Amino acid sequence: MRRRAMVAGAAAATLALSACGGANGDDTSTNSGQKGSAGYNAAITGVLNPSDKKGGTLKLTTNPDPDSWDPAIAYYASEWNIMKGFYVRTLLANEAKPGADGLKLVGDLATEVPKPTDNGTTYTFHLKPGVKFEDGAPVTSKDIKYGIERIFASEVVNAGPKWLVDALDQGQNYPGAYKDPDPNKLGLKSVETPDDNTIVFHLAKPNSDLLYWLQMPASSPVQRSKDTGTQYANHPQSTGPYKFESWEQGKKLTMVRNDQWDPATDTVRKALPDRIEITYGTAVDEIDNQLLSNEVDLDIAQTGVQQGAQPKILLDPEKKKNADAPVTGFIRYVAISTKVAPFDNIHCRKAVQYALDKTAMQTARGGAEAGGDIATNMLPPTINGHDPADDLFNTKSGKPQIDKAKEELAACGKPNGFETVIATRNQGKEPKTAEALQQSLAAIGITAKLDPQDSGLYFRSTIGSPSNVHNKGYGLMMAGWGADYPAASGFLKPLVDGRAISESGNNNYAELDDPAINALIDQAAAEADPAKNAEIWKQINRKVSETAAYLPFTYDKALNYRNPRLTNVYITQYYGMVDFGNLGVMS
Repeated sequence: MRRRAMVAGAAAATLALSACGGANGDDTSTNSGQKGSAGYNAAITGVLNPSDKKGGTLKLTTNPDPDSWDPAIAYYASEWNIMKGFYVRTLLANEAKPGADGLKLVGDLATEVPKPTDNGTTYTFHLKPGVKFEDGAPVTSKDIKYGIERIFASEVVNAGPKWLVDALDQGQNYPGAYKDPDPNKLGLKSVETPDDNTIVFHLAKPNSDLLYWLQMPASSPVQRSKDTGTQYANHPQSTGPYKFESWEQGKKLTMVRNDQWDPATDTVRKALPDRIEITYGTAVDEIDNQLLSNEVDLDIAQTGVQQGAQPKILLDPEKKKNADAPVTGFIRYVAISTKVAPFDNIHCRKAVQYALDKTAMQTARGGAEAGGDIATNMLPPTINGHDPADDLFNTKSGKPQIDKAKEELAACGKPNGFETVIATRNQGKEPKTAEALQQSLAAIGITAKLDPQDSGLYFRSTIGSPSNVHNKGYGLMMAGWGADYPAASGFLKPLVDGRAISESGNNNYAELDDPAINALIDQAAAEADPAKNAEIWKQINRKVSETAAYLPFTYDKALNYRNPRLTNVYITQYYGMVDFGNLGVMS
C-alpha cells in the first residue's frame, strides 16, 4: 500500500510523476481542477463532468473485503481513499485536484501546513474551529493525540503504517493508549496538547516526512469514550461528510450524510451524493459486466478490469472514452524469502531472477497497455531516485535467460532444481500472474506449488507474519506496493529496512537485513536536500537489486472503467486512482 504528499515548494524536486491524456467535458464550473475534452485517459490530467449538484446514490463495488475500517489498521490504498474522502479527517490532506497539484499538502483539521521551528524538530498545528465528530462532540487536540497513541498498541492495532511510532517513541517505550499509565491516557511525551486547539510534535532530529505521516488515516482523531478497541472498525466515529449506516462483513457498507459535518471547515471534499453504497464479494468478472452495463459506478480496487473485458473497452470507441489507464505508482513484484531454504542462498534467488518470463507476467496483468511496463528495479518511475539504467539482471526485454538461470542453480548446489511454495492472493489478476511465475520456474526444474490465500488477511498475517512464512515454506510471495507518501523513503524503506521486520504486519516480506542498506537509509533520512537524498536512494535501490531478494516485474498501469453518469471524475496522483471523495452522480 500506500501513499504520498508534498510540502512547500519541494514538489518538483521530490517527484517526477508521469501522466498522459486530456481532460473533460460539461460546462459546469468547478473548483477542483482544469476541465477539458472527454475521452480515454481524460481523467488523468483534468476533471470530467465537473458539477456541484448534490443528491443521488454513489454505487461502488469490489471483490475483496477491506483489511479494516479502523483508520489505524487499514493499509490498502483504496481504503485510505475511501476513508479520506468520506469519514476520516486528519491534520493535513492532499489537495483535491488532478495532476501534480493533487500532491500538495493543505490544512484539513489544521488551519495550515506549519513551518518547523527549533532547527526543524518542532511542528505546531492549530485546529480549525467548528469541526465535530458525528455525535456532535468537538474535535480537540487531545483526540488527535489519543488517536496517534492507539497505533502504539500492538495488541489491538496489529497492522497499519508505523511511521509515527518510529519517529515519536524516542526511547520512551510507550506502550500505547490501552496500557498507558497516565490517568488521561495521554502519556506520549513527544506530543503536547497545550490547549484543545493546539498540538505540538517534537522530533529527536529533523524529518519533514512527518507532514506526510500526519496525512495518513492512522493519525486521525479518536474519542477515547468511543474507542471500542478491536471492535472500532465496525463503526469508526466520523469527522467527515459521511458516517456508517450499516456494515455487513463480506457484503455491503452503506454510508449516509453526517449532519455534524460543516462544509465551511472543509476545502477538500465536495460531499455530493446523499448516500454511498459499497458492495463486497462480487466476482471479478461480474464486476466488469456490471461496470460495462453501467449497473455500478466504479470498482474501488482500481486495479484494472480483467483480461476478458479489456478488448471490450479498448476496441470499442464508445466504451474506451469512459476508461483511464494511469501509471499507478505501484510495482508488482515477487518477494523471495531470504530465510526459507534454499533461498537463503543468493544464487538460488538469482536463478529465479534470470528464469522469470516477465513478458508472460506482464501479459497476465493485461499487457503493456492495461498491465504496465516491464520493471527492472524496485523504485517506480513516479518516484525521484528511480534509475531506468538499473537493470542488474538484464531483464528489460522481458525474456527469460535460461542458461544464466541454470548456472545459478548449479552455483547454489541445486543443478536439477528444487521444490518451493508460491504464496498468492486468490482474486483479481494475481492467480494467473502466479501461474506465469510457476511456468517460468518449471522451465529450469523448479517445482513451485501455488498456495492461494484470502486477500483480506494476505498482507497482514499470511506473508506479513515471518513465522507463518517459515512454517508454510513460502519461498516466493506475490505482492504489490505503492508509496505511503511520494518520496523514495515512503516507498522503499518499509520493504528493505531490516530493523523494521516485525512478527505481524511485516512489510519486509523477504526479511532482507543488510547492514549496508540500513546504514544508507539512515544517511538518506539525515539528508534534507532533495537531489542528494534521491542519489542516496538510488544507491540503496541498486544494493537491493544486488541482494536478489526482490523481483519486480511490472510498473503498474490499471485500465479502469467509469460509469459515464459520474461527475467530478479525476485521477488523484496521491493514490494513483480516482478520487472517491469528490465524485457525484447525474440524476
